[in-house]
Amino acid sequence: MAILSSRENKEFLVEKILKSYSNIFDKANTDRLSQIKRDKVSHPVIFIGMGTCGMIAGAGKTYQAVEQYLEENNIDAELVRVGCLGLCSVEPLMDVQLPGKARISFHHATAEKAAGLLDSAFHHQVVNETVLGQYSHAGHEDWATIPYIDQLPYFSMQHRNILRNSGIISPYLIDDYIAFGGYRSLYKTVLNYTSDKVCEIVDQSELRGRGGGGYPTGKKWALALGTGSDHKYLVCNADESDPGAFMNRAIIEGDPHRVLEGIAIAAYAIGASNAYIYVRSDYEQSLLLLETAVNQAKEYGFIGENIFGSGFNLNMHIRQGAGAFVCGEETALIASIEGNRGIPQSKPPYPAEKGLFGHPTIVNNIETLANIPSILENGPNWFKSVGTKLSHGTKVFSIAGKSVHTGFIEIPMGITISTIVNELAGGIKNGKKLKAVQFGGPSGVCIPLQDIDTTIGYESLMKIGSSLGLGGIIILDEDTCMVDLSKYFIGFLQKESCGKCIPCREGTRRMLQILEEITRRPREASSHETLERFKGVVELENLAEVIRDTSLCGLGRNAPNPVLSSLKWFREEYEEHIFDRTCKAGVCHDLRTFYIDVEVCNGCNVCQKKCPGTAIIGTPRSPHFIVESKCTGCGICFDVCKFNAIYFK
Repeated sequence: MAILSSRENKEFLVEKILKSYSNIFDKANTDRLSQIKRDKVSHPVIFIGMGTCGMIAGAGKTYQAVEQYLEENNIDAELVRVGCLGLCSVEPLMDVQLPGKARISFHHATAEKAAGLLDSAFHHQVVNETVLGQYSHAGHEDWATIPYIDQLPYFSMQHRNILRNSGIISPYLIDDYIAFGGYRSLYKTVLNYTSDKVCEIVDQSELRGRGGGGYPTGKKWALALGTGSDHKYLVCNADESDPGAFMNRAIIEGDPHRVLEGIAIAAYAIGASNAYIYVRSDYEQSLLLLETAVNQAKEYGFIGENIFGSGFNLNMHIRQGAGAFVCGEETALIASIEGNRGIPQSKPPYPAEKGLFGHPTIVNNIETLANIPSILENGPNWFKSVGTKLSHGTKVFSIAGKSVHTGFIEIPMGITISTIVNELAGGIKNGKKLKAVQFGGPSGVCIPLQDIDTTIGYESLMKIGSSLGLGGIIILDEDTCMVDLSKYFIGFLQKESCGKCIPCREGTRRMLQILEEITRRPREASSHETLERFKGVVELENLAEVIRDTSLCGLGRNAPNPVLSSLKWFREEYEEHIFDRTCKAGVCHDLRTFYIDVEVCNGCNVCQKKCPGTAIIGTPRSPHFIVESKCTGCGICFDVCKFNAIYFK
């Protein structure tokens, strides 16, 4: 394939954007665009999924193995780094596109397998068991008997708009993004619409914030536009600190220029000349890609002075956050950007009226902004045609936990939670049963089997006491202890509390103490202590109401949600911990009682030597016994026994 220089690509692609509405492209230009898009290749192209999840799975070593293979075999091929396709549980992913043939994707393509997989592809002898699927393309010859990617259960029910380029194009190359339609919406917007018209279009689309609150985006923008000020700011909130959530990171690592284009359009809509992207500092790859994308966009003239000759100026800044959960709240985030401690402020005034540096500021999360280019490209009715009557468009979710497939998906509003769990995620792994779905992050709720057919949408989820949230879904199986899970989330929220208001600071601490007491081995086997532990559960509910009603920000108001939802639907587990002093799931170590099967124990003495509480007695080569009163439930004996002689209840 004739590789075009960066300067040639830049001149051609920018010219194509400027002429994108005149339809005067000759065949030479069409062929050149096809080369950049890799529709037609004369040499093999190998794509490696190198998002953070792929790197953890070994994609970096796979990349090196492919480089070595190409060098040793003297093969002239293009090696392209792409983001994650979304199916994280089968990574590393490696795609191969041969001249004239469809692009084919191999799963679990570790460094050890890379050479064999490439040999099979180059000799047209691929084995189905190693292949994830192939990409359908009118100009490419299909691989026989290989399924299409978009027909696989994980992808067939998705509606990929925001994620349409993720895992397909290189996030390091602005040329790839432009060739696939990027920055045309920005061009169309700044040269054809006034700022108030853009706000009107977004308002007509009924796009709502994808960060949890669900406030209408167009109305929020119009408020900032109508507020008089010599400076206005657009802030992109990429501070993703929910446990189990990684959508923002995936969007950045798969298609950073889409985020930049959405930011630029939003800034134009509210009259802002400065935009800030707030990213947590430990997202190293996201930061690198954003910095690279901003520099490339500046070079091509899509950021900076007099964009497209329209008179619109925009400076874009990247700010690193320390990973504080509370900085997901917009006023705390603004304080952090200003260099102050991230503490929520009372509202009103709202940031749209008085925000960053005292000026009108719009704070939107990445997913909200990533929807903007498509809405401006296709119109508000196009966006409203997807989803339900009350909740339009798509939503990106991350799937974690005990499902067969984990990763991130983009689905149309209106799909049921059970569809996500059983069809997209492939059900529960290892033949276990579904117990609940943790929805909405640490301040979300546990959705029981009774509500598993609830549809995805703002109003439908509100009816069962949940919210759309950032988009983290954690699938829980029958081995999950709901008391322990609640303790984890309350512990997380208590640690992340800014400490400004007493209900959140002290209330979450007291809730954590009660939960720790419930999951701890009783100091004495008295009915009085059991009663005290039960009173603690009653106090949990009372505390939750006080915290919810009197906390300053959303973190505090929603902190009791995981406890209240688990108490509502899994109260019997709390009662087992209190009255029976047992954890059926075996998760709460302090409540486990260990036993030695004398029929199996051969007296090897390993457990006795390793026991930190000297709770195991016995003589060598004779069955041992555990003194229950001394046992702390640490489980070391269970871990070291090679003969499966130790069990617990």
